[in-house]
Amino acid sequence: MSESTGSLPNISDAIGDTRPPRRGLLQLGIALAGACYAGAIGYPVYRYLATPARRAEVAEGEVTTVSIPASGLPGPGTATIFLFGSRPTLLINHQDGHYTAFDAVCSHLGCTVGFQPENHRIFCPCHGGVYDMNTGAVVSGPPPKGLKVYKVEVKDDHVVVSKA
Repeated sequence: MSESTGSLPNISDAIGDTRPPRRGLLQLGIALAGACYAGAIGYPVYRYLATPARRAEVAEGEVTTVSIPASGLPGPGTATIFLFGSRPTLLINHQDGHYTAFDAVCSHLGCTVGFQPENHRIFCPCHGGVYDMNTGAVVSGPPPKGLKVYKVEVKDDHVVVSKA
């Protein structure tokens, strides 16, 4: 019997095999799986955080005028809310038939305001902010400034609201 050293010859060395070792292949696979997992989590988070701000920015810059058929609006002494780009906008049809339009977002904390015709005011329900229904100026409450005013014209049976 021949004496054995306890190790077998490496077959891959004998045949010139240049494949990466199993450990390196396993590490590469784990790294690729981790990168895919990070991308699968990171991309939706990025889209969630970046898209609304970008859409609002684009929508604000693109829209300069909105035309609403007068026949579809409620009568005098009422108001309606519509979107001017991505911003809610309050259009008030006053008792005398003229229109005013304001940004419907409270300047205090960004809540949506509403028209209260019985009290002749624009009211923010979040913290009790009150705005003048003719000018959009702050009457009382915590809002630091008035509502943004839009220019309103009636043309050919349409109410045209544009940036002032």
